[in-house]
Order: sequence, then C-alpha cells, then structure tokens
Amino acid sequence: MTEQMIPAGRTWQLPPLILHPFSDPSGPDKLVESSRAHLMMQGLLPSGGLSAEEIEERLLDGRFCELRMLFYVGRDLVRWVEQCLEMAERDETLSRVQLKFGSFAQLLIDSTPPEVKEKLTKWGVVDYRAIFMRALGLNSIFSEIPGRHLFHPMFLRHYYRYADQLYQIRQQAEPFPRIDNANFHFQIFASGEYSRMLEREWEES
Repeated sequence: MTEQMIPAGRTWQLPPLILHPFSDPSGPDKLVESSRAHLMMQGLLPSGGLSAEEIEERLLDGRFCELRMLFYVGRDLVRWVEQCLEMAERDETLSRVQLKFGSFAQLLIDSTPPEVKEKLTKWGVVDYRAIFMRALGLNSIFSEIPGRHLFHPMFLRHYYRYADQLYQIRQQAEPFPRIDNANFHFQIFASGEYSRMLEREWEES
C-alpha cells in the first residue's frame, strides 16, 4: 500500500485536533525548580545549601511533571488519530488504501499542514514535533501514568530519550501508507476555543 493510491488532486478534511489543558497547580513551580536543579547539577548555579539528594529529587519531580503533561497531550493525539481512522474507514476511496495509525501520526508530525504549524507557533509551541512524538511514544506503553516513585530515577532523568525511541518503535511496528498535507487538511484547537466556536455556531443556527 503506497501513497500513489491516493488520487491526485483529491483532498479530505479530517476531524479537528482538540487539545485539552492539563491541570496541575504545582506544575509550573516544579518545572522551574527542576530547571534550577539541573543547572545546580551542572555547576552553573550554587546549590543554596541543598544536598545532592535534594537537588536530585527536585530534578526528578520536574521530569515526572513533564512526563505527565506529555502523556495527556498524547491522549488527545491518539483520540484524534482514532477519529481519523474511523473517518477513513467510512470513505469509499480511503478504505481501499487501508490507512493505519502510523499514516496519521506521520501526517501530524512530518507533514503538518501549514495552518496548523502557524497556529502552534502563535501558541509558542516551537518544537511541536518533539512534543507530539514523545506524547505518542509514552501513550504506546502506558494506559495510565504510574505514580512518581514507581519510575526508576534513570528513566525519569532521560525519559525524553526513551519516549523518542518508543515513538519510532510504534511507527516501525506496522507498515503504513504515507500521506501528506497535499491531500489531508485539519485544524487544531484548544478545547475552550473549540467549545466557544461551537456555541457561536449554535446561536447562529
């Protein structure tokens, strides 16, 4: 199955990708403290009287917070891919192409529609590819995030490297037809933004 099976000139509008906020009141503070701890471990900031164990604990707390946020982003991405697959199965042309999970993951990350890329940039999400890859990678092995102390410290320190590899493993696990933004378009919304848009449409209908 290859992308040549997609008719030239045909376009499809995919379901919108809706990202939900991750609520953790202590999250921003933990991320700042984790960054400071990393600099302390590199000798770029004074320890401020903290022991090596305390600095390590702050670093790991922040890493765990990052991991949790990525996991919940990944849930939204997986939901979107599943919606795209359902749409493709109902489409007479696309059902013959037999698109897979990897098809839409690759579209999202490697052939992002320009309007989606522009919106992510406006949101300040510069390295969205790494975020989406790691979010999908983590969702390939966790259905729920284990508690902080169930993770080995080595994994938490370098979770992003594991997540990068998990994404690649997921993509390589099953052959898939490659698709690109010449044929497939979609929009991206924050959940609150999308809800307000729907409310306006209902009021106008």
